Amino acid sequence: MVQKLIGPTHPNWEDMSPFVVHFTKKSAASSEYDNSISILASRRLEARNRFGIGKNHTESSPCVCFSEVPLHQLKRLADKRGSYGIVFRKEFIVARNGGPILYAYQDTPHALALRSLIDGAAGNPDDPIWRVAPFVDLPGQYGSSSYFFEWEREWRHTGDLHFKETDPAFLIIPEDLHEAAKDFFDDAEREQLGPNYKCPFIDPYWSLDKIKSLLKP
Repeated sequence: MVQKLIGPTHPNWEDMSPFVVHFTKKSAASSEYDNSISILASRRLEARNRFGIGKNHTESSPCVCFSEVPLHQLKRLADKRGSYGIVFRKEFIVARNGGPILYAYQDTPHALALRSLIDGAAGNPDDPIWRVAPFVDLPGQYGSSSYFFEWEREWRHTGDLHFKETDPAFLIIPEDLHEAAKDFFDDAEREQLGPNYKCPFIDPYWSLDKIKSLLKP
């Protein structure tokens, strides 16, 4: 297998992160906590929706979304998404053929070229553009709606992402639930009911220094 490489991230570069985070959102039937436990128990992030320039075409694959948000800005996404999440090192996602998305601004030449390729490939699931489409967004003004989400620094993985309990770099959990979560996972392992996550637990509202103190270099 060919090793897929990514560039290094210096520990003092606070504008960059060696991690990507998937925040767990609540649904109509379940809370962020319930959905987070379901993901961790199944060891699977389900790709439920299509994203990117081909999201309206069935030829394009559903995705799992992540953010490359810097560690000291986790709270910015937590304010929008909730206080629960799962975090992987970038290498883990790239090794599984995921990666950062491209923002091609509305009506730029490269956005128009990509749109033409998508339109020309409709009905042909074997066209290679469908392997690119989930990784391209077109920020702009569409009618009365604005679509600008560059601040999320988004990464994507096409299809469901399966993982082992040893794969996450850390879990995002509110601080007041850390001990309860550890007990829950220890009990699950002891009673052979589910996986035990022994990685660090991080509150997204902690300071950068406190977060770094719990993470391996």
